[in-house]
Amino acid sequence: MARYQTDVALRWSDMDSFGHVNNNQFMVLLEEARVGMMFTVAAEAGLTGFREGVVVARHEVDFLLPVVVPAEVRVELWVERIGNSSFSFAYELMANDKLALRAKSVMVPYDVASQRPRRVTPAERAFLEQWTE
Repeated sequence: MARYQTDVALRWSDMDSFGHVNNNQFMVLLEEARVGMMFTVAAEAGLTGFREGVVVARHEVDFLLPVVVPAEVRVELWVERIGNSSFSFAYELMANDKLALRAKSVMVPYDVASQRPRRVTPAERAFLEQWTE
């Protein structure tokens, strides 16, 4: 299947006192990619369920190279697993065409009104399956 790819912009404020992008800022970059896929691309496909509620249950990150500003950064994102009430994303973050980070996130669809997790709908499953490797 396909990977979702997006360029993400670094800001000078992303750097820490050591002169490289702070480890916490990488979570923001991954979030930007995830939101682009789950909210924008999904909405363009007629799917709005993720906008109604989804939460991160777990992050796992391997930092491979330091990234400094300025840099051209691209995040590639794909679905690694789809369960009944959660799914997992895998990511690769490239900085100047070098692999700088690998990560995974476990996502849980969430019913905001009841404040409880919910199951993955058939429409969400179909959308996610197109991004499965």
